[in-house]
Amino acid sequence: MNEPLPIVEMNDISISFPGVKALDGVGLRLFPGEVHTLMGENGAGKSTLIKALTGVYKIDEGEIRIAGEPRRFSGTADAQSAGVSTVYQEVNLCTNLSIGENVMLGNEVRGPLGVNWRATHRAAHDVLAKLGLGHLNTKLSLSTLPLAIQQLVAISRSMVEECKVLILDEPTSSLDANEVEQLFRVIRQLRDQGVAILFVSHFLDQVYAISDRMTVLRNGRFIGEHLTRELPRAALIAEMIGKDVAALTAAEAGERREPRTGTVPVYEATSLSRKGALEEVDIELRRGEVVGLAGLLGSGRTELARLIYGADKNDTGTVSLHGMPTQIKNPAKALNKRIAFSSENRRDEGIIRDLSVRENMILAVQAKRGWARPLSRREQNEIVSKYITALGVRPADPDRPIRLLSGGNQQKVLLGRWLATEPEVLILDEPTRGIDVGAKAEIMDYVSGLADEGLSVVFISSELDEVVRQSDRIVVLKDHRKIAELDGGAGTSTDNIVTIIAEDNSADDYAGLAPREEVAS
Repeated sequence: MNEPLPIVEMNDISISFPGVKALDGVGLRLFPGEVHTLMGENGAGKSTLIKALTGVYKIDEGEIRIAGEPRRFSGTADAQSAGVSTVYQEVNLCTNLSIGENVMLGNEVRGPLGVNWRATHRAAHDVLAKLGLGHLNTKLSLSTLPLAIQQLVAISRSMVEECKVLILDEPTSSLDANEVEQLFRVIRQLRDQGVAILFVSHFLDQVYAISDRMTVLRNGRFIGEHLTRELPRAALIAEMIGKDVAALTAAEAGERREPRTGTVPVYEATSLSRKGALEEVDIELRRGEVVGLAGLLGSGRTELARLIYGADKNDTGTVSLHGMPTQIKNPAKALNKRIAFSSENRRDEGIIRDLSVRENMILAVQAKRGWARPLSRREQNEIVSKYITALGVRPADPDRPIRLLSGGNQQKVLLGRWLATEPEVLILDEPTRGIDVGAKAEIMDYVSGLADEGLSVVFISSELDEVVRQSDRIVVLKDHRKIAELDGGAGTSTDNIVTIIAEDNSADDYAGLAPREEVAS
C-alpha cells in the first residue's frame, strides 16, 4: 500500500525571536484521513509551529505547501482560505449568541433583505447533524451548553468552510472522560471523511488512543516522525526529554545519599481533587522530607501544588495540618498556616520587574503581616541581608532593580521571599528552570539543607534526574492522576519512573477508541 500524498508539508521551517531561535529547520507532514499528534515538552516549539501553519507567525526560512502548492500566509485569514482551521484550548466562541449563530458566524445565509435567519439556522443544523449533534436546538444560547459540547460546536464552525486541515490545540484539557469519548467520536468521524487532523495533547493515553502518526519536537528542532503503533511509549518519552534510558541511568551514576525518613506528618490530604485538573489523590508531607512530584508536562504536578496551597479550590477532599482538620481556601490562608508556594511562572507570577531586589524579597512577609503595618527599614534590612547572604544573590545590591539580575539570581530572590515567611511547607514548582548550571546546583544544595533542618519541601521539576536526586519520596503523576509513590534513594532511578509512566494502563477510558490499524505502509 503506497503512502498517500500529504495535504500539508512544512519543510525546514525556522522562526527566530529576539535572543532565541524558536524553530530550527523543523518539518511536518499532515496526511488526509489521519490524526497526527505533535509531541514535545514545554518550549519544544509546538505552539510556534502551529502559529506558522495558521498564519499567526511569518516564517523566516522554509516552505509551506498545501495540497502541493507553495503558500505564504500573511495572516489567519489566508490560512483559513487555504482550508486550515484551528480550535484552541480556550473555546473562541460568542456565548451571548445562539448555537446556530456561532456555527454560521461569518457564513450566514443572506437574501435580498439581509440575513435569512431561518435558512441560516437550517444550514447550522445540517452542519451539526454531520457531527452527530443534530439534536441541538440551534436557537438556544451557546451559554446553555457544557464546555465539551461548545468544543464540538467550534469544530462544526470550522466545517462550514470545507476545512481540509483541523488543528485541535489541547482540546481535552478541561474535559472529563465521557466528554473526551464524545470528542474522540467526532474526531474519528472527521478523519474518516478525509480531514487531516493535528491533535496536540500532553495526555499519553489519549495520544495513543486517537493518533495515527506523530511528530516529536525538542528545543525547537525536529526529532522524528513515527507511526504511532510503531513507537513504544518509553521511546516517545525518551525522544521528548532528550535522553535514552541508558543516558538517564548514567546521569544518576554519581553519589546518591540515603533518603531522609520523616516520621512527623505536617500536611495530610485525602481524596483531594478538582474537576478537569486532578483526580482524587492522597498525599502526606512530613517534617524534614523532600517529596518530589514527577511526570510529564500536563500530568497534574502543578495542579496538585496549587490545590495544596489553596491557589485553586478543591472539589473534594479533606486536609489536616499537624493532625488537626483545616481548610485552606486561598493563598492568604496558606501563608497564615505557614505554607508557601513558589510558582513555575517566574515572570508573571513571581518577580515584579520594576521593583528592587529588596521590595521583591519582602513582599510575602508584608502581605502576611498586612499592608496597614508596613515593615520598618530595619526589619527589611534584616530579611534582605540574611537571604542575600545565605543564597548568594549576586550582585549583593538590595536596591538594584530585579529585572537586571540573571534568571538564577531572580530565582534566589524568590526563594528568599518565601523563606522569609518562615514556612513549615515550601512548594517549589520548577525552581531550576531556565537558570545556569552553577545557580541550579546552589539552589538544589540549599533546598536539601532546608529539609535537613526540618522543613517539609515539595519539589517539582521537568528534569526527572533532578527529582530523583533531590527527593526522599516521589509521587508519580500521569494524565492528572496519581499512579505511583516511590521511596527515594539508590533503589529508585529515572528509568523506574519512565517505565511506570510508559506502562501505566490504569486509564482505560479510551480503550475502544483506538486509531486505524492501517494508515500507510
